Amino acid sequence: MSQMSPPIVRTVAELRARVMAWRAAGELVGLAPTMGALHEGHLSLIRLAKTHAHRAVASLFVNPTQFGPNEDFEAYPRSEARDAELLASVGCDLLYAPSVSEMYPQGFATTVSVRGVSEPLDGAARPGHFAGVATVVTKLLLRCGPDLAVFGEKDYQQLQVIRRLVRDLDIPVEILGAPTARAEDGLALSSRNAYLTADERSAAPELHRALAAAVEQLHAGRSAAAVEADAMDRLKAAGFSRVDYVEVRAVDDLARLGPGPVPGPARILGAAVLGKARLIDNLAV
Repeated sequence: MSQMSPPIVRTVAELRARVMAWRAAGELVGLAPTMGALHEGHLSLIRLAKTHAHRAVASLFVNPTQFGPNEDFEAYPRSEARDAELLASVGCDLLYAPSVSEMYPQGFATTVSVRGVSEPLDGAARPGHFAGVATVVTKLLLRCGPDLAVFGEKDYQQLQVIRRLVRDLDIPVEILGAPTARAEDGLALSSRNAYLTADERSAAPELHRALAAAVEQLHAGRSAAAVEADAMDRLKAAGFSRVDYVEVRAVDDLARLGPGPVPGPARILGAAVLGKARLIDNLAV
């Protein structure tokens, strides 16, 4: 027998009423923000939330403010009914699915901007993206008021931006990072993988393989600059039409490290375009 889909609420008043009732019963609440088109990576966020809290809330909102003018907002996959079924399968307690007008009412005029950690990498490749992310996540945290919120490490820069804004704005929530969910061939799971043709899907795991090879070379003492250049060449040879970056960065603030051997813990991050899909991935060094 299939499980019942979680209740769906669409207004901040309904969301807060549900959370306040749980709080009154002494229950901890976890939030997993998503843009829908759910896959195993998203479901792992709910599972992680459920291990740390009594109740798990998923939000589903394709946020227009984090898409650039030539990006895929209109084409972004949307499948609320299917998403609700998947959420039921992992015990999600509530789905918050607001409209654009509910999230950004007439006259909305505030943007949350996080300097520093948001500026390199995807911040440079997608101007305005992280201001859109930071604004909507701040609103979701304030609307839901969860004890903890879970974000995937695939979007590692986003995770660090959110950790920074929570610290800076004194939002009383614990931010948990969930390990990147991957297909058997190493490709990081992403809603945008749906854009890949069969041939592109075969080539797509090369991003993960290039980063994994780079980590091995860094551990062997090769310079960051040489490793980055080799990985970018490898991706272009594999058929990626554009490589936005492959860079070794500091773990927390994503500051640029020197061009030589990496002195300690770091993160290597990559973003590249294959067909209609822009793929991102990262690995610990």
